[in-house]
Amino acid sequence: MSKPIVLYSHATGPNPWKVAIILEELKVPYTTKFINMADMKKPPFETLNPNGRVPVIEDPNTGITLWESGAIIEYLVQTYDTTATLTYTSSPERFYVSQWLHFQMSGQGPYFGQAVWFTRFHEESLPSAKKRYHDQVKRVFYVLDKALEGKQWLVGNKCTIADLSFVTWDLMLPFIFGDDTGSLELEKNYPNYFAWNKRLMERSAVKKIVKDKTEATAVHE
Repeated sequence: MSKPIVLYSHATGPNPWKVAIILEELKVPYTTKFINMADMKKPPFETLNPNGRVPVIEDPNTGITLWESGAIIEYLVQTYDTTATLTYTSSPERFYVSQWLHFQMSGQGPYFGQAVWFTRFHEESLPSAKKRYHDQVKRVFYVLDKALEGKQWLVGNKCTIADLSFVTWDLMLPFIFGDDTGSLELEKNYPNYFAWNKRLMERSAVKKIVKDKTEATAVHE
C-alpha cells in the first residue's frame, strides 16, 4: 500500500484544493499540512518551494517534492492513474486534456485571482480594474460554454482532470461578486457551462473537498 502523500495547503486558497480533488478521485492516500500565508515566504517552507506558495506535495513513494498545481496534477495522473480514469493515453485526446488544463492555469486562475485581488484586497478602489477582471471571468464562462455545446465533458466522453481543475476557482464566485453573483445569470447566459458545473459538483470527491474546505476555513481562518 502506498505511503500517504503530504499535501501542503492553505484553508482558503483554491489551488491546493484542486490537487486534493484529484487525490480523492484517484483514492491516493494523503495528509494535509496547512501553512499560514506569512510562513510561505520564508524558511523552512521556501526550501520546498522557492516561490513561496501552495500547493506543494511530498511523495514518499517516489521521493519527489513538487510545486505548481498543474504540474502536480499531471504527476498524479501519470504516476497513480494506471487505468487512465481521469485522463487519456490516446491521441489527440491526451493533448486536449493538457490544453484545457493549461487554459485553466493561464486563463481561469489568473483572471479569477486578479478579480479577487481588485475586489477584496487592493488598498484603493479601482472600478476600471474590477470591471476588467470581472469581464474576464465572464469571458472564461463564455469559452467554456461554447466548448461544451452538445457535450457532457470537455474531452471525450468522461470527466477528466481537464474538467476537475476548474472546480475550486469556480467556488470563489460568491467571494468575487458578492451580492452581484446572481446578476451573472449563469444558467441563462451560459447554460452548457452551468449544467457541466452542476455535474462536477455532484461528484463524491468534489462534495468531500467542498466540505473539507469549509471546515478548514472555519478552523484556520
